[in-house]
Amino acid sequence: MRRVHFLPGPRRQAGRPRFSRDVYVLGVIAFFVMVGFGVVVPVLPVYVRSFGVGYVEVGAVVSAFALMRLVASPFCGRFIDWWGERTTLAVGIGIVAVSSGLVGIAQDYPQLLLLRGAGGIGSAMFTVSAMTLLLGSTSPGIRARAIGFYQGGFLIGGMAGPALGGLLATISLTAPFFFYAGTLAVAGLVGLFLLRPATRGVAAGPGGQAERIPFRTVLRDRRFRAACLANFSQGWTSFGVRNSLIPVLVVEVLRGPSSWTGLAFAAAAVAQTLALAPAGRFVDLVGRRPAMIGAFALAAVTILAVPFAGNIWLLTGLLCLYGVAAAFMGTAPAAAVGDAAGASGGRPVAVFSMFADVGAIVGPLVAGLLADTVSYPAAFAVGALLFLATSAYALRMPREARVS
Repeated sequence: MRRVHFLPGPRRQAGRPRFSRDVYVLGVIAFFVMVGFGVVVPVLPVYVRSFGVGYVEVGAVVSAFALMRLVASPFCGRFIDWWGERTTLAVGIGIVAVSSGLVGIAQDYPQLLLLRGAGGIGSAMFTVSAMTLLLGSTSPGIRARAIGFYQGGFLIGGMAGPALGGLLATISLTAPFFFYAGTLAVAGLVGLFLLRPATRGVAAGPGGQAERIPFRTVLRDRRFRAACLANFSQGWTSFGVRNSLIPVLVVEVLRGPSSWTGLAFAAAAVAQTLALAPAGRFVDLVGRRPAMIGAFALAAVTILAVPFAGNIWLLTGLLCLYGVAAAFMGTAPAAAVGDAAGASGGRPVAVFSMFADVGAIVGPLVAGLLADTVSYPAAFAVGALLFLATSAYALRMPREARVS
């Protein structure tokens, strides 16, 4: 017999989701983080290439960041136990800020590689602590919308970040890294002074007590497994294909300036931001399962078509369509982790994050190798296959029925 999971519906008397203060603060932090990150995205591959290295070395810089995130992630739960989410988040952002500023004055490729890798440690601390706090601050019926609000902070920053990064790149390839360090410093201070010092439990059931589920039980849950596969495929394709190869494709295949990449990514961020509210509502009211099935299938078709775009306008249109799919791909898997893990703390979130890191480590290297030795379409095709595999596995997730 097929299992059916019942998820509580949203509070009808409120008329709209009621988020805790921490959700709003995390959205602000996400904005400042993403403004800086978005500035760096269009520039980083071109900056690495300026050291006279190939595509594999470009991918290695991205992979080094993800590798250190992966190494640090298992310890993040312990850091949260010792210091709390607020301090862990602030320290993590501080590490990324310092390392990013130093990237701008790197003297050679090995220095750049080491500094970028050091930033991954802080990134893991920030990511795990922020998501643990977010999932612990929301009830299941509004969880996807809270995640959407948090991701909206990233995306609103992402609207300005890439375009600004393209403009800064016309001044200097190093200027975006100093700007990134500054926005991260602001984000860390906001987290340190405005977030609550400790996690506040969320009422997850009629008795008002959040259920704590053993980690081994979480690992066996198909919802958690589907979410981890989704994060792996997104780490592989978003970092290994989208962020690593599209900026180089624009410059070396379409023969356009780096600013084109920034503008195209900004347009995609607008599309994703506009889709976030409908996506969050769909995931909460219709279910995580159908959202993952449809969104990952659409993303697979879209990313497969990207290397065949003959001009920047078609490329931008495809990236916008990918952005719409990404709104669902970002909210549904994270909400599924919250459903499966309950109040189990940072460990399931850390494992979920680690799958994205593994994808981001292997993906850029494989994509760069395929671009060097085979073709751009081959590199994009592997990412599309992973998205299709995620969509297929999501069919195994239990159907959801919502109660009022």
